[in-house]
Formats: sequence, C-alpha cells, structure tokens
Amino acid sequence: MSRKIIAIDPGTTDGAYVVWDCSTSRVIECKILPNDKLLEFIKQQEFTTEVFCEMIACYGMAVGKETFETCVWIGRCEQICADRGHTFARVYRLAVKVHHCHSAKAKDPNVRQALIDRFGVVGTKKAPGPLWGVASHIWSALAIATFAADTTAHLTGVDEVAEMSTKTSGS
Repeated sequence: MSRKIIAIDPGTTDGAYVVWDCSTSRVIECKILPNDKLLEFIKQQEFTTEVFCEMIACYGMAVGKETFETCVWIGRCEQICADRGHTFARVYRLAVKVHHCHSAKAKDPNVRQALIDRFGVVGTKKAPGPLWGVASHIWSALAIATFAADTTAHLTGVDEVAEMSTKTSGS
C-alpha cells in the first residue's frame, strides 16, 4: 500500500489541503475549503492517515485576531485527528522554506519556484502538467506535503513521524 500524506495550510476562514502520494510523488487531490468543510474532509479519511499542518510560530512581531483564530482551527484539526487515530504533526514554515530553498530568507514565490523546478510546470487546461490544480494557498500545502514526505520517509512509527516533525520545526 502506498503512503499518502494530507498536508494543510490553515487559515482564519478556509484552509488548503493536498493529498500527496509518496510512492509516485504526485498530487492526488487538492482544494481550498471553508474550515468546517476541511474538518469534515479529515473526519472522513482512513484510520492510517498522516496529517501534517502548518503551525504558527512567533518571530517577535505583534499578531492580530486572525492569527489566533487560525490557531483555534489548527487545534480543532489536531483534535479530530486524535479522535480518529490519525497521525498529526505540526510543521513550521521556517523548516519548509529551508528544506526547499536552503534559506530561511526565502519567500513564498521562492518556495513555489523550487517546487516547479523539482516537479515540473503547472501547465494549461489543454496540456496539464504534474502540478495542474495547484494555485493560491495550495502551493503552501504542497510545500508542506513534500517536506513531510522527504523528511519522514525513513520513519516507521506514527510516534516517530510526529516527533520528527516537531524536531525539524525550527521554532
């Protein structure tokens, strides 16, 4: 059976997810959903699902209401995973940027370009590429999925996967 990962880029009102097939290095499914629909999607997944979700980190700057609301949704997602027996790991953006771009100073466009360089062009409707359907916040979810696949491939247990993600967080 092929290993599949669900990666989530959470938000205040909606979140993006990618279902990533580790054996084929392909996006199986990707969408942006309202948060309540995203939670329903996770509830419907198989028992062995691994979920990797971007986590908020403090970099010394003031944050607003939206940041705290996003944290609430992350917590709700984590609780659903715990209730369903899914592996849940928080992933910090800094670790993802360093993994893909080898620089903590990388920005979202740099990460997007690194993914295109690695997997190929998005393509067009008439000639879809391997990343067809990836847009907007889905790019962040894809970056999380590939980070998770790359950094946890050697791990065997659910607890090891969750622990490794925390260690590579760069928080």
